[in-house]
Order: sequence, then structure tokens, then C-alpha cells
Amino acid sequence: MIAWGGEYTDRMTDVRLLALDTATDQLAVAVVAGERDFCANEAGGARASQRLLPLVFELLHAAGLGPSQLDAVAFGRGPGAFTGLRTATSVAQGLALGVGCPVLPIDSLMIVAEDARTRHGANDLWVAMDARMDEVYAGAYRFDGRCWQVQRQAALFTLPALQALWRAQPPVAVAGSALSAFGERLPHGGARCIDEQGTDRAAALARLSRSAWPHGEAIDAAQALPLYLRDKVALTTAERVAAKAGAAA
Repeated sequence: MIAWGGEYTDRMTDVRLLALDTATDQLAVAVVAGERDFCANEAGGARASQRLLPLVFELLHAAGLGPSQLDAVAFGRGPGAFTGLRTATSVAQGLALGVGCPVLPIDSLMIVAEDARTRHGANDLWVAMDARMDEVYAGAYRFDGRCWQVQRQAALFTLPALQALWRAQPPVAVAGSALSAFGERLPHGGARCIDEQGTDRAAALARLSRSAWPHGEAIDAAQALPLYLRDKVALTTAERVAAKAGAAA
């Protein structure tokens, strides 16, 4: 249940981590070098595959590190965009195998939770991300002052299913792209809404990666896998028409 703490320890003074996430339309890369974090956020989506490796090496250079000096490579494992998850996983795995270090899988929804905690003090919240196709990736998280706890594992929800769940158990706060994507179609029962303005995914990713390292979350690079919550990644023409009609209604 416990994910990772948010405190630095003596064991972290010399840690060297690379962290990357392409689960959303934002590309986030960070390098943790001892007590310093080097972070960058850029437009992702179709550009992620072109910009990811150049950005990785730019940040490593800024941190004064070479790939062979890394202790681990962290990656956003999902849930998120199908192509984005494959991009982050394959790059992290390839780099880690090349230098002989492990990988750190990071919950991509928890990145949103960590950002909301840091910017807005939200310690008990749902993260709801637009999954397209009139669906939402969502999970519930709580930070107890030291550790993130997963209250409800990330899952793929239809709008009615998530609405029903929130009616039965009203959230304290909600963060994520689903709020703006669906608006009034996703009522949240008066929960505090945390907008995405000013989001710093790279910094949140760096903090989670830094905290994951001493908690034994590293795995062999050969075992790196994305978290897919949807088998179907495209709609038929008829389904797209029906979805547009539903949105208009």
C-alpha cells in the first residue's frame, strides 16, 4: 500500500538517477544528482520520440554526469497514452541495459498527485486523467506526511462508472486533465478541483524517483513493462460518431 516517502536521507546524498515520463501530452525528464535536481518539461505527444533522448543527454550534461554513472533509470509506467508508455519504457529499458543499472517504475497518476501536493497542499485526492474515447484513468492517493498511500489502484473508468463511485464516496479533491476535458459531464460532488496551470511534472517525477530509490522499488531492466489499462486503443468510425453525439448531448 505504501509507495514512496518524500524525505531525503543520508543515503540519497550521492544518488544519481535519470527519470522520464511520456504518459501524457507533456514530456517530462529529470536528473537527480545528489541533492540537486535538473528538470525539464516540453511539449510531448508526437514530438516525444524525437525529443526524449536529446533532452536526456542535455540534462545529463547539465548535471555533469554520463550515462554510465547512473544508479537507476526511472520511468512513468502509466497509465497513459499507448505510444507514450511504450516510448518511456523502451528508452528507459534500453539505457538501463546499456549501462547495467536497474529501472524504477513510477505510477504516472502519482506524478499528478505529487505535483498537486507540492503546489496546492493536496494530501488526499483523486487523480483523473482524460483517457480519450469518453473514458478516464483514475486512482486515489493519500500522503500521510511521509509516504504516499494508494487508496484505490489506477483503473480505466467510463464516465458513468466514475460518477457512481464518486457519488458513493465523494472525493476530497480531484486533480488531472479529465476535469477540463469533460467539464460538467464529470461532476465531482463539490470536491476541491486542482487545475493544471503551472504543473511541473518533471519536478514531481524527480521527487518520486528520489524517494523510490531507498525503498527497494528498483527492478531489473529486463522486467520493465508499461501499465496498460486498455486493450483497445482506437475507435471505429461508428463509435467516434456515437461519442461525438454523446458529448453534444
